Amino acid sequence: MLVDTLQHLVTEQRNLRSLDLSELSIEEIVFIMNEEDQTVASSVSKVLPVIGQAIAAIVARMKQGGRLIYTGAGTSGRIGVLDASECPPTFGVDYETVIAVMAGGDDAFIKAAEGAEDDEAQAVLDLKSKGLAPSDVVVGLTASGRTPYVKGALQYARQIGAEAISISCNLDSIVSEFADHAIEVEVGPEILTGSTRLKAASAQKMILNMISTISMIKLGKVYQNLMMDLHVSNMKLKERAIRIVKTATGASYEEAEQALTEADNHVKTAVVMINASVSLEAARHALDETEGFVTRAIESARSALGK
Repeated sequence: MLVDTLQHLVTEQRNLRSLDLSELSIEEIVFIMNEEDQTVASSVSKVLPVIGQAIAAIVARMKQGGRLIYTGAGTSGRIGVLDASECPPTFGVDYETVIAVMAGGDDAFIKAAEGAEDDEAQAVLDLKSKGLAPSDVVVGLTASGRTPYVKGALQYARQIGAEAISISCNLDSIVSEFADHAIEVEVGPEILTGSTRLKAASAQKMILNMISTISMIKLGKVYQNLMMDLHVSNMKLKERAIRIVKTATGASYEEAEQALTEADNHVKTAVVMINASVSLEAARHALDETEGFVTRAIESARSALGK
């Protein structure tokens, strides 16, 4: 029975620290919430090995041209949309490389469509509409670990040979049975019973931060700890790009700006030009030759000059 299932989920249990929540002062509630939130990172730390394995699988697929596809319902779905939408401006990937498929469609991001999470078949249709391929990775997000929409998405992903990764906040989750990599981070009962937009959502966001950021690092989108493929689309980002080039090369502001302009606002190219002391063409060739990894490109360009 569904009721029995819910009753036994840790995310649906009452938090003993907040039994009198409605009677507490603002200051007391703020303190309890803050203390509870501090446990989230510790809970995530317990599943780091499987997170690392999942990321390795994602990188392998994406190197072959595969996409990273988040899927979920409600808050979990919105977290997927948030992470996916940040990848193009941060890492310079196109909007089809990291995408989110949410139960209820795009409108559900703003207006809750709670019934949509029970439609397992719709998840399959939604992924088919995105042209899900065996080279892709599907990451299913569900705090409860039993959302039918996510289960359907993961099941279909495995059926066609795509990589399936689940992220849930209960142990022995139903969706874990349909995942190649099951990430189960148990954050415990919420301060407001069953409100998984709190600790459970924070845990999911932390994990997606790791997944997208580390995947992009391993795809050559970062040099040292600097963003290299950010999309320069406004004055603020142009200024940030100049500062990145300046920091990565030790060049003056003017030299960094000039190189960036010559490189058509492509940060990687400007950095290679300055650090390897090569022309625009040589920098581009080195980056092409090394699949966009800046450190390797600098070494390659220097080597070509006999340095």
